[in-house]
Amino acid sequence: MQLTARTRAPRPSRPPGPKAPRTRGALLAVAASVCLIAASAPAPLAPAGVGDRLFPYLGNPGYDVHAYDVSLTYTGSPDDPVTGVTRIDARATARLEWFHLDHTAGEVDAVEVDGAPARFAKAGEDLVVTPDRPVLPGTRLGVTVRHTSDPSPGEDGEGGWIRTADGLVTAGQPDAAHRVFPCNDHPSDKARFTFRVTAPRALTTVANGLPAGVEEHGDTTTRTFRTVHPMATELAQVSIGTSTVRHRPGPHGLPLRDVVPRKDRAALEPWLRRTPDQIDWLERKLGGYPFETYGVLVAEADTGFALETQTLSLFERDFFLGGRFPDWYIESIMVHELVHQWFGNSVSPRVWSDVWLNEGHATWYEALHADEHGHQALDVRMRAAYRASDAWRAAGGPPAQPKVPAPGQGGSIFRPVVYDGAALVLYALRQEIGHRAFERLERTWVTTHRDSTATTQDFVDLASAVAARDLRGFLGDWLYGTTTPPMPGHPEWSTAAPAKKKSGAARS
Repeated sequence: MQLTARTRAPRPSRPPGPKAPRTRGALLAVAASVCLIAASAPAPLAPAGVGDRLFPYLGNPGYDVHAYDVSLTYTGSPDDPVTGVTRIDARATARLEWFHLDHTAGEVDAVEVDGAPARFAKAGEDLVVTPDRPVLPGTRLGVTVRHTSDPSPGEDGEGGWIRTADGLVTAGQPDAAHRVFPCNDHPSDKARFTFRVTAPRALTTVANGLPAGVEEHGDTTTRTFRTVHPMATELAQVSIGTSTVRHRPGPHGLPLRDVVPRKDRAALEPWLRRTPDQIDWLERKLGGYPFETYGVLVAEADTGFALETQTLSLFERDFFLGGRFPDWYIESIMVHELVHQWFGNSVSPRVWSDVWLNEGHATWYEALHADEHGHQALDVRMRAAYRASDAWRAAGGPPAQPKVPAPGQGGSIFRPVVYDGAALVLYALRQEIGHRAFERLERTWVTTHRDSTATTQDFVDLASAVAARDLRGFLGDWLYGTTTPPMPGHPEWSTAAPAKKKSGAARS
């Protein structure tokens, strides 16, 4: 979520700079050098990918990852490569004479498949692996990759590692997790994670999930963390820095932990202690919180965004302490990232065109929180969004069919149309089917698809079932139309912006 002052409903974009979609021409350009490295490998140097409309070469077919075990070692200098050993436990879904992993911004030293050395070659942002014997469908696929990852900013400011004043954090959305570790970097293939992070003893390391052990090794410490629930690679989080970890109980005894710069511990506490009430508010609307823990990770970095990494949402320090935003707005963005734990993290998009389901719902409950707490009327915000909706659709495509990003501009899918434009779809749906049916739909959605993935069509089908009538035409127009349909209950609303209206500095 971009954190800049704006005169319209939020949020133009997400973390800058995903990797450029791999093109056949680019892969052919590296083919000669790859052949010199692995001349005996029969693997074709052609794009893999699961065929995502927005990122056609992201992810890899032929296997299903069950678990990652990612070991990372940080020297204490952000100029040094982070060394890693990533172990992948998967199951083959096809006969694999070779297979691809997403990986870039690092070197690979060795690859093993089921304990035996395997040949490998880099092809664009793919690591092509050829085992010593084919892997048969339905059998286990165990892969170990010894690698590095480069924490320096990429040429286009790609995500992956983000340097902070005292170390590193990660930001993998939408397609930059493979800048940190080799993986099947697509949200359709969720898996459980174990992180083992080694760093100088003076630094604090934290990752998704719950702590699972600490080992001292002279001047370094290795901390282990495990997720209880499956996670998409883009939601992985590893934080290394001079941080302190704050613990407090949440609703029903949920363990909460916040990771903040040590020097800002007291200043941030008034914000951190709001989380239990925020969770309680959302549980009353959506049902129980879906994961094993939650917390806020505050990084001293100039990111310009907040990010819903699973169980540990990332914020920049100055968002809270920079004096740029009113208190109510800061809290609404905290709620936005918390909502993502249900919408986007627990229920993940099957393909990236389904991202409106993440951002539209997070924006909806952000707006609802501001409305119910007397800060900004929901109808006022939605009417403003309605006026801007046609322009948003022209610029970014319809909510459920974002425009394909240009190479190196993957973050451009996070345009206003998938934030307030998609929240407007949910407002229209509630107007159409009524408050009670809408609330029942929301609870049923997060329960039915918990720990899984879902599509726009799944949402349309469930909405039709809950409303007991066919909503395909209604939602089809709202989700895929190039112009905004009439708003139920508000025939006076217009998509034409008022003439000569002055813009303000930020919402208030």
